[in-house]
Order: sequence, then C-alpha cells, then structure tokens
Amino acid sequence: MNHLNMIDPAWAWSPYESGSGNDWSAKQCGHLARRAGFGASSNELEQFAAQSPADLVHQLVNNRSETEAQQKEYQELARSVLATGDAKNLTSRWIHRLLNTPDQLREKTTLFWHGHFATSAEKVTDPVLMLQQNELLRKNALGDFGEMLHEISRDPAMLIYLDSVTNRKNHPNENFSREIMELFCLGEGNYTEKDIRELAKCFTGWEIKQRRYRFNKYQHDYGSKTIFGKSGDFTGDDGVDIVLEQPSGPEFIVTKLIRFFLFDEPIPPASLVKPLAKQLRNNGWQIGPVIETMLTSKLFYSDKVIAQKIRSPVEFSLGLLRCLEGTTNILELTTDLNDLGQTLFFPPNVKGWDGGRAWINSSTMLARANLVRKMLDRKQTRFAGGGLVDLCDKHQLKKPEQIVNWLQKMLLAVELPADVRKTLERKIDSGKGNREQRLRNALHMICTLPEYQLA
Repeated sequence: MNHLNMIDPAWAWSPYESGSGNDWSAKQCGHLARRAGFGASSNELEQFAAQSPADLVHQLVNNRSETEAQQKEYQELARSVLATGDAKNLTSRWIHRLLNTPDQLREKTTLFWHGHFATSAEKVTDPVLMLQQNELLRKNALGDFGEMLHEISRDPAMLIYLDSVTNRKNHPNENFSREIMELFCLGEGNYTEKDIRELAKCFTGWEIKQRRYRFNKYQHDYGSKTIFGKSGDFTGDDGVDIVLEQPSGPEFIVTKLIRFFLFDEPIPPASLVKPLAKQLRNNGWQIGPVIETMLTSKLFYSDKVIAQKIRSPVEFSLGLLRCLEGTTNILELTTDLNDLGQTLFFPPNVKGWDGGRAWINSSTMLARANLVRKMLDRKQTRFAGGGLVDLCDKHQLKKPEQIVNWLQKMLLAVELPADVRKTLERKIDSGKGNREQRLRNALHMICTLPEYQLA
C-alpha cells in the first residue's frame, strides 16, 4: 500500500511556516540546501535561517545570483574546453560550476533536465553542440517548459542523438517523436504508435548545417497528419504544441519533479500530483512556481521527505565539499565520479540515470568509500583554505563531541546512532595519527555510513 495515499493534498502543498510549534533551524535549512542545491556551508545556513522559508525559496527560484566575474570565469573555462575539441572535458567544467556557483537551484534543476532530456557526448562528440545544449537547459531550467521543449526539439545535439538529422519525407525517423511522447512529455500509455508515426512526419526536413538547426523544405512531408485526433498539414512546431496540449503532460512532468526534489519512492499518487499539475497547466507550463510550491510545502519538511532520497554520486561528493567549504582537484574528482556511474554529459542512455536505489550496491558503496578516501588523502584538498584542524578552529570546535555534533548538523539528514557517535569521538580523540589525520579518518567514516548516503 502506498502510504502517500493517506496524505491530504491540501495539507501537503500548503506553506510550511516557522513558529507555532514548527521549527526553522539548521536541520530544515540543511534539508533545503541539499535538495535545492548540493549543500551549504555553516555561514550559508545562518543566512538561510535568518529568512522565512517562503522568502528564501522565492529568492532561490527567482534571483540570478552569479556575479559577472563568475559568469566570465565560466565562459573562459568553456573556451578553454572547446579549444581541446574533446567533449569529455566538459564534465570537469560543469563540476567546477556546480561546486562554486551561488545559483544552486538553477544548477540543480539544470542537472534534472540533463537527465530528462538525456543526450550523451559518447555519440554527440562535438563539445560545442553539447555545451550549447547545456546552456539551453540552464536558461530554461526554471522557466517555460513548453518553450524549452520547442528549443530542445531544434537543438543540434538532440537532433544528432536521436537521429533526427536523417528524418526525410520518404523515410521518417520515429526516434525523436517516440521519445518526446514517452520520455520528455507524456509517459508510456498516453499515446499510440500511429501518433508516433504521424508526429515523425512533422519533423521531416529538420537537419543541421554548420552546427545550427536548418529546415530543408525539400525533405518535409507537407501532407495531412493526424495526431491525437487532430488533422492538418502540421509542422514540427505544430506537432510539439499538440503534444503539449495533452492532459497527461503536466502530470508526467510533475511526477518526475516530485521524485527528483522530494523522494525516490514510492511513485507519488495522483491525489498529490494533480494540484501541482493544475498549477503547471494554469501557469502556462512555468516550472519555477511549481518547484517553489514543493520547496515551501509542509510535505517537503515532513518525515515523508526528509532523508527519503539517496544521494547521487554528484550529490555525494559535492555535498561534502560544499558543506565543509572544501576544494579539491576537479579533474581527479571527475575521474573518480566515473567509477560511481555518473559522468555528466555521458548519461547511460536516452532515459538518463535511474537514480534512487540504483545508485547503491556493494560495488558502488566501495567506490564511494574509495572516492572519499582519495579526496581526503589528496594534497590539493582544502577545507576553508586549510586542513580540517583549521576548519574546526575556525568554528571553535575543540572537543570531539562538539566536532561530531557539528559534522552531523552539516552533513546528515538524520541523527547518528549513539554507538556510532561514540566511535567517532574516540577516533578523533585517541585514534592513530596526528589530529589532522584523525579528523580525516573520522570524516571518511561518516561518509561511508548509511546515514550519509541519504539526502
């Protein structure tokens, strides 16, 4: 039985308010930071706590917080990557941005769309095209889904990945039309094979020239098409609009957003999905307001959501660094992430990463432990510019129990068992090695615990 069926949707999506018996502390702020981004430093959590939940999330959704200097830095990094001609170098560039940008929610949502509109540089080897798509997703991440769907349908990287550049009137290619219905907008069971065939005809003549979309009128099928009961001489844009009109679209997108931002399992029931789907439809497919409703809701701050997601490899590694003001060798971190199964710009297939429980097995748990060990042993890894001893001194953490309390607050969605806490305190206080090494060993232990795998 799905326990979420018992939740009143009116309660679930009503605003969470601090006071009146509710708490708005480091726990709630840390929860928001992990879900709306990749974690927050102690100073950032204090800034979060100084605002109301509603004002804070509204700011995260609506404000572009990257400075001109940061945007210039990312552009310079992009140029250096493109100069190599190797799309594999895009991964490290994006990891750097995810780690350093203050615009965390936009980047987190861009990562969501990267998995949703999955396109791999394994096939699209031109880094210019892959970077263009990444910027397209970032620009539209919190905006108009319909506009993003139109743009992604003309995106050169997507056209190549789903073979739309070979879509000719005498041999319509059905790859993109199938995926726009099944994976991008409607979900399985909400279309027919005829709808796919007819929609494919709409995209005939779409091709690429000099890295840009081009319409080849000589290869377009100008005949009448019938899609979802509508008939006419539809163009590709007409076909996208018809798909967007289908009632299952908002429900499909909202379901995926809930599972990305709130919980992995179970699949949210229709009773919870419908209010947000209605909001999405009534607001003209605007994504930002729906995410704002989710991140300010009573459900979001309940035990039905807190610690109910498994960290992806990117969340697992960047969360550690962002929460503890850390820096490391990004190129080596990117290589380590490959072993955990999440290489950005290289999703495994058109469905993207499965996520959830698929991230965790005996092999990946070992790889996660090894990643943290290598990161902590790396000479380039710094915390607030120094070592963990310096970080503890900065926050006036002297006693082992103070350090464990602080690390738990910064890194974990749930409390540590009492026996584990004692073990960590002993490791810090009387373990082998100097104080810096003892702290790093304790931090490594925390990151290998089941509790740290949960966001």
